[in-house]
Order: sequence, then structure tokens, then C-alpha cells
Amino acid sequence: MMSRMRAVVQRANGASVVVQGENGPETTGAFTGEGLCVLVGVTHDDTKEKAAQLARKLWSLRMLADEKSCSDIDAPLLVISQFTLYGDARKGRRPTWNAAAPGPVAEPLVDEVVAQLRALGATVGTGRFGASMQVSLTNDGPFTVLLEI
Repeated sequence: MMSRMRAVVQRANGASVVVQGENGPETTGAFTGEGLCVLVGVTHDDTKEKAAQLARKLWSLRMLADEKSCSDIDAPLLVISQFTLYGDARKGRRPTWNAAAPGPVAEPLVDEVVAQLRALGATVGTGRFGASMQVSLTNDGPFTVLLEI
């Protein structure tokens, strides 16, 4: 079975991501009000085409209030890379990350999702690839969807 690019999409009423910078904690992405917080996982056989497809889906996904999409109301997105979406804990007590793509493969594809969203007209905040991040959000609903492209 072919693996797919994964995204956990949460409808949020405000979200932010903070990373530890050289001068202390730094907010690298945030929004207030209605939007989507998206955790993106990349596997070995993902492509730029899949990244573009995911971006189009995120921009048009009708999961905001009144069945609106981000494109309908110009709602922002916060996109954060998360290799742990490919964690496998079926055996033993420690997850394995074998299905997650390594950084040199994954980072450009997460960047491509962001670039494609921006090309569609989206306002997109991001985390910092490979950094330890603190993500905060108010999950509105709660409403969470798992996408696989």
C-alpha cells in the first residue's frame, strides 16, 4: 500500500507556535479569530504534486463555521511540520519513525504546501522545521479532521 502525505486539520479560534530562538522564545506563526491549525507529516514517496494537492484541499475544505472554507472568508492557516504523524506504536512501547521522511526530503515538501497555499491567496503562519515547538490553539467545536493525500 502506498503511503500518503498526512495532515491533522483543526478548526481553531486562535492559534500560535513558539520556538526557542537565540534570544529566547519566539512566536513564528499565529492568528486570532477563525482559522485552521494544520500539522503536516511527510513520508518517503510524497511529491511536490501531493503538496500542491494538499494545499488546494486545505484552502477549500469546508470545515469553518457555517460550512465555510478558508478561501470563502479569507481565514488564516497555521501550518506546522510534524514527523510524528508517521509514528508507529503497534509493537513494543516505543514508537518507530521509519515511515517519516528524513528532513532533507520532508522540509521542502512542507515548504511547498505553504508556498502553494500562499499562491492561492492564503495568509499562512508556520513553525520552524526541526525545532522544538510549543503549539497553542483553541480547538473550535472541537472539529478535527485527518487528511491523507
